[in-house]
Amino acid sequence: MRIGVLTAGGDCPGLNAVIRSVVHRALVGHGDEVIGFEDGFKGLLDGHYRPLDINAVSGILARGGTILGSARMERARLHEAAENAEELARRYEIDALIPIGGEGTLTASRMLSDAGMPVVGVPKTIDNDISATDRTFGFDTAVTVATEAIDRLKTTAESHQRVMVVEVMGRHAGWIALESGMAGGAHGICLPERPFEVDALVKMVEERFARGKKFAVICVAEGAHPAEGSMPYEKGAIDAYGHERFAGIGNRLAVELEHRLGKEARPVILGHVQRGGVPTAYDRVLATRFGWHAVEAVHRGDFGNMTALRGTDVVMAPLAEAVTELKTVPDDRMYEAESVF
Repeated sequence: MRIGVLTAGGDCPGLNAVIRSVVHRALVGHGDEVIGFEDGFKGLLDGHYRPLDINAVSGILARGGTILGSARMERARLHEAAENAEELARRYEIDALIPIGGEGTLTASRMLSDAGMPVVGVPKTIDNDISATDRTFGFDTAVTVATEAIDRLKTTAESHQRVMVVEVMGRHAGWIALESGMAGGAHGICLPERPFEVDALVKMVEERFARGKKFAVICVAEGAHPAEGSMPYEKGAIDAYGHERFAGIGNRLAVELEHRLGKEARPVILGHVQRGGVPTAYDRVLATRFGWHAVEAVHRGDFGNMTALRGTDVVMAPLAEAVTELKTVPDDRMYEAESVF
């Protein structure tokens, strides 16, 4: 068989591990040929691809980013790809396509699948917000990076009697903020799923200072927002790819807290640091398993599906199930976190 593979959307630790696993399983296990499309769906549409053999993927298991490159694409061009799905498969003589990406990539993958292209998806997102799988690779690395940052910031906050507001990624789902906040022992966690009360944060900090704990660390997801009327805050605009641009809640919250408390408050925006660097051991293993099972699904003809982790097992889940709704933090997980503050 001839299998195409691509990585699309934001970069993520573990992408190279999937590519490596696909190539190894396909070539060594089945005698297949693998080609890699460059820069996501742009490569598929524009004909930019290269053969992938064992040498091409040697030494990439622990590398961050993606050797194939990635790019976001306007929706009009994605519809163009779907309209020409069968012709694209014939043009490149591929028997299957394995796209690796998050919600947007999986939505595009479903469009291609519905249009007749044989597709097996692999989910990735540091946000861990794909509903059809218990875990996505990249998430563990992002949480580890954010936790280490909180650990480090506690010491400088205590030394200077400051409030540190640590902004982590998480547009619509607050899993990174929840788990890194809990692991790092943050004194407050703000998630997109529940508007936060600024008065409650002010009270928490004042009570800590009154007890002699003259510092505080608050972990806030980039998509978190204050309860209506609790502080000035405007939502961002929508970009060319349909994504909301956030107005910088970390900066805004730090300014508001400093004003109300009369104490120094500093924002720390982790940003793309969470996406970069080497993946954790957990993410390398999960990504490798996803790649292996994707190739097996191709050989079973199990198209229109994606790999998914359920418990400790990797299973196949319909692409339609993956993009129906985002997996957000439920109330019981928020309650668990609140109980340890």
